[in-house]
Amino acid sequence: MLSSIHWVGVFLLLLPVIAFLYASVGHGGASGYLALMALFSFPTEVMRPTALLLNLFVSGMAFIHFYKQKHFSWSLFYPFVITSIPAAFLGGYVGIDASIYKKVLGVVLAFAILRMVGVFGRERTNIELPRLWQGLVTGVLIGFMSGMIGIGGGIVLSPVILLMGWGDMKTTAAVSAPFIWVNSAAGMGGMLMSGISIDSDAFLMVAVVMIGGMLGGYMGSGRFSNARLKYMLAFVLAIACVKLFLV
Repeated sequence: MLSSIHWVGVFLLLLPVIAFLYASVGHGGASGYLALMALFSFPTEVMRPTALLLNLFVSGMAFIHFYKQKHFSWSLFYPFVITSIPAAFLGGYVGIDASIYKKVLGVVLAFAILRMVGVFGRERTNIELPRLWQGLVTGVLIGFMSGMIGIGGGIVLSPVILLMGWGDMKTTAAVSAPFIWVNSAAGMGGMLMSGISIDSDAFLMVAVVMIGGMLGGYMGSGRFSNARLKYMLAFVLAIACVKLFLV
């Protein structure tokens, strides 16, 4: 996928940084990996399955750490996944034109940037669990988009939970991580069923992101405040977002 040894080194150095930043807030990092792959001009057919594969490992590690710190809420989690899992599978199965894909991804990254800088997703003090229908509708919308684009959906679910006052920051992170995992698995299943394969280089990336994901989940679940780092990540996403819309 990357022909230059120099650029391979730069790419592999940036991957664990993204994994660390995302795992620290309970995310798998798919939007970050997609942004990085866009910057390095990866083929569209490689980007989606690779991002979901990396998501599985990083979000899984993030969830373990947040669960150990007792931040996870089953009552908040299950309404979303009832509909998000089949919707993500369907989204992964559905094909999408490369030019449309880039524009949709650009919008998602723009949303992620706004989330990172605090425009969306400000935490409320009055917490109230969503009604079942709210969770089901939210799950199907985010799930389908996640499978289609190649993300786990946490970058969208987190600000929704915070905006609606359904959970605090730590609980949101703890719920987002397994939500990302199940949607990534479902989306991957849909892609494989449609004939899309995983590039062999993706498994090298897994080994790299696990380093950042393990440390990020550990620090974010109980020890680390990453407000400044999220602004740095927002800058990286902004560059990729511009590239997607202009190229």
